[in-house]
Amino acid sequence: MESIQATKQRFGIIGNSASLNRAIEKAIQVAPTDISVLVTGESGVGKESIPKIIHSLSHRKHGKYIAVNCGAIPEGTIDSELFGHEKGAFTGATQTRNGYFEVADGGTIFLDEVGELPLTTQVRLLRVLENGEFIKVGSSKVQKTNVRIVAATNVNMFDAIKKEKFREDLYYRLSTVDINLPPLRDRQEDIHLLFRKFASDFALKYKMPTIKLSEDAIRILLKFRWSGNIRQLRNVAEQISVLEQNRNISADALRSYLPTSGDHLPAVIKTSKSEGDFSSEREILYKVLFDMKADLNDLKKLTMELMKTGNSKEVQKDNESLIQKIYGEDDETPDYQESVDDLHVLSIPQTTEKAENNTSKNDKYDFAEEIQEEETLSLHDKELELIKKSLERHNGKRKLAADELGISERTLYRKIKQFDL
Repeated sequence: MESIQATKQRFGIIGNSASLNRAIEKAIQVAPTDISVLVTGESGVGKESIPKIIHSLSHRKHGKYIAVNCGAIPEGTIDSELFGHEKGAFTGATQTRNGYFEVADGGTIFLDEVGELPLTTQVRLLRVLENGEFIKVGSSKVQKTNVRIVAATNVNMFDAIKKEKFREDLYYRLSTVDINLPPLRDRQEDIHLLFRKFASDFALKYKMPTIKLSEDAIRILLKFRWSGNIRQLRNVAEQISVLEQNRNISADALRSYLPTSGDHLPAVIKTSKSEGDFSSEREILYKVLFDMKADLNDLKKLTMELMKTGNSKEVQKDNESLIQKIYGEDDETPDYQESVDDLHVLSIPQTTEKAENNTSKNDKYDFAEEIQEEETLSLHDKELELIKKSLERHNGKRKLAADELGISERTLYRKIKQFDL
């Protein structure tokens, strides 16, 4: 069995932390078997190195090694990429295509970001893990494959299972052996070592002297949280190597390349309360719709009462709280009153006509003629007739006419302009 130190030298792995050595040791031990492996850890910790170690130390080392980034393949094409498709299986499928599981038969497939797989693809993958069988898209023929699957993810799989985004049975089939790579902040003794390695590589690449950190700069380097892990550290080392004229880097110079977004603070852990952002937005939308429906029903009720009673002041008094809820505070009430008065004009004809024809109300035939006459008139004509009669009766005095009609003087003035009286 190859030693841990020899493996690190062979694959260019830098670091001496106990947690890193334990992860490499597990990879070396599991390599000769065909057990499926799940590599976990934050983004940027170097998870892609573990599958390479496993493949190169296994009996499949002469077979193909294919790395697939599941998060980078669109959901509509990932089944075709992994399992292949037949000609004519979908629009654009002009010829038969072999998928990765067919191409890598006898070798190893590394499924990076496996937590991003759609649920339908997870079902197909589970079948491959259980009995080595798969079906091409658009085909009914079952095919066999003999591949070693190594998966990796930076997703909290138990949370994904709880939210039904990842199948629990697939998780346990993938994670027969779980290898966790620690974040860079938990490898304090490796941070400066990695920085020196990157600085040396970039000095060679760009043909310039190697940068060196002062003691204060080293302390800042070790204290920083490095949320992007090794990838972020490498990025900072490259920036400093290219941009700094002075090759001796002070604490202030280093600090200017580090983001100030609070990475040195403790991490904020999400609680189960914020579990579904889309769910909470949906609940807010439902609440708004229900409130709108309730307001609409209240408005219908108010309008119906007004049409039945024909007394705007009484309706306003009895429904004061409802009016304020719909139309707002008191300073908006005049607009409401105007709306009420407009409706009230339409309800006046019956009472006014009955008063004018009071002398013949006992004559059932005259009453029948009156009803027939009302049915032939439009609301517009009837309203115009009432306004004309009221103005004539009060010799054109708008205030008296408005009081008789039960509307505001402003509304009457608007009606006069509207009908060109």
